[in-house]
Amino acid sequence: MLARRRGDRGSWANIRGPAAYQRTPDMACFEHLLSPRGRVSLALLGLLVLLTGCHQLHRNRALEASLPPVPVEAKVPDGELRTTHAPYRIEPPDVLLIDALKVVPKPPYRLEPLDVVDIRVTGALPDFPIDGRYQVQGSGILNLGVTYGTVSVMGLTIEEATQAVQAQLSKQLALTTVSISLFQTAGTQQIAGEHQVAADGTVNLGLYGQVYVTGMTLGEAKVAIEEHLSEFLAEPEVAVDVSTFQSKVYYIISDGASAESGDQVLRIPITGNETVLDALSNTGGLAPFSSENMWIARRSPDKAGFETRLPIDWHAITARGSNATNYQILPGDRIYISGNKLTALDTFMFRVISPLERTATFISLASSAIRTLSISFRTRNNNNTF
Repeated sequence: MLARRRGDRGSWANIRGPAAYQRTPDMACFEHLLSPRGRVSLALLGLLVLLTGCHQLHRNRALEASLPPVPVEAKVPDGELRTTHAPYRIEPPDVLLIDALKVVPKPPYRLEPLDVVDIRVTGALPDFPIDGRYQVQGSGILNLGVTYGTVSVMGLTIEEATQAVQAQLSKQLALTTVSISLFQTAGTQQIAGEHQVAADGTVNLGLYGQVYVTGMTLGEAKVAIEEHLSEFLAEPEVAVDVSTFQSKVYYIISDGASAESGDQVLRIPITGNETVLDALSNTGGLAPFSSENMWIARRSPDKAGFETRLPIDWHAITARGSNATNYQILPGDRIYISGNKLTALDTFMFRVISPLERTATFISLASSAIRTLSISFRTRNNNNTF
């Protein structure tokens, strides 16, 4: 058998014999990769892979740039990125402010008590002119002053009231011209002003009845009120606004970790721009038994029964001025503040030990009373023996 010595030239393929190394295809590929030409091929392959990856990365970046940005509505509103609420829906017990812009009765209108008329008279006495507004008194008369007396106008039209005033003045004045116009009806005073939405969802307009406004926006409520008033007035026009927001609220719930107080719940009306810091400022800050572990429990918009839990970093909001978790408060939010664990443990121990302590005190007092009575009876028996 021929064996290859160390240092001999030649290929392993020249070794003969049963123990000779057999050159396989895998070994030939490996030898090719180790050759100069193989190393050049390997470098070219790596460069090709690198260029392909860079091209794919550039393509991904170009694709990301072409995609629309994340909409602002998809982000949770906070102290920096605030959102506007949906159109306000009126609900009890909101207070509406109604302004009567145009309240003209349908003709022929007959004067009633508390109506206000504008009277101008030419030819009146210089020292006692008649030029101004006069209110129909509760008895239905117009008081023109001591000089001219009173005129009954209740139930009269404007033309009939003009003739009545003219007849009254003609008793003292020779040539007079009377002009009367309706300035304000008594119903206007019952329309204009603040009106609280009642439990049945209506606002009371006095002589003109009630109008249902619950669930409507301000614009819809304006249309509903004007349509209702059009039964009594000629083309009425009103302005509607919310004077006091009372139906849209959020809650601040503090875990009652102390023995002196249970869970505390505050119901606060929302105005539309509050953040967590604004909300907690209404409570004067955190209570001594509260911890900094807090979150917002928010109902899902589709009301599917799933809620969103937004953790709040109180230290970051207050000490570092961060707005990341200073979320904007939305109607129906619950800000839950956990109690201090040490205070909760102390409360738990107090609740466990206190009954035992009272029981032990009762047993001790009972034992002392029994011992005292026993000594008293024993002393009395000894005295009776002697």
